[in-house]
Parts: sequence; structure tokens; C-alpha cells
Amino acid sequence: MKNIMQNHIRELRQNSSDAEKRLWYFLRAKRLNGYKFRRQHPIHPFVVDFVCLEKKLIIELDGGQHATQQHYDYDKDRTTFLESQGYQVIRFWNNVVFSEIRAVLDTILTALNN
Repeated sequence: MKNIMQNHIRELRQNSSDAEKRLWYFLRAKRLNGYKFRRQHPIHPFVVDFVCLEKKLIIELDGGQHATQQHYDYDKDRTTFLESQGYQVIRFWNNVVFSEIRAVLDTILTALNN
């Protein structure tokens, strides 16, 4: 089971969306005010897009497929579970990462500093 999860995570990292690559550029290597982020990190039973474990902050990026009711319900249940584990979850639409990256980073910094 562990190998299946590791393979899934490897595949997610290799097939990152353009928005994930863009945001990762700003989050990796402690570039955002020294905070360490991980990408495609397992928080059983899920794999989250980005997480700062120190601050228990999860960042999820959503593409067009998340606009359906089915995905909305799944994301809502997933967020509820993650919050029950003590995490704060922030979601951004992919297009916002490209059109308003400064606002995205400011929102993340505000959450990190609270």
C-alpha cells in the first residue's frame, strides 16, 4: 500500500499543472519568508497540493474540473476532514495563480502569520 501511495505522489509531482508549477516556484526552498513547504504531501488518506507542516497550512489549487457539484462536494468533505485534523485549508483557482499571484502570496502570508 505504501508503494502505491509513493507511486501516486511521484506521478502527481511529475504531472503538476502549470498553476502548481507557478506557485511552487514561490513556495519552494523557503522562498516565502523562510517557511518550508512540501508539495504533493500525504496526509492520510489524502495527498494535498502544498503544506507548511510547521503552521499546519494546506494550499489547494483548483482547476475547472472542480466546478462540478460532485467535485465541490468532494472538496468540501476533504476540507472538513483536514480541518478536523488541525489544518487550515486555503483554496485558489488555477487562473488566479496566474492573474493575481501577489494577492495569492499575500493571502498565504496572512494565514501563516495568524
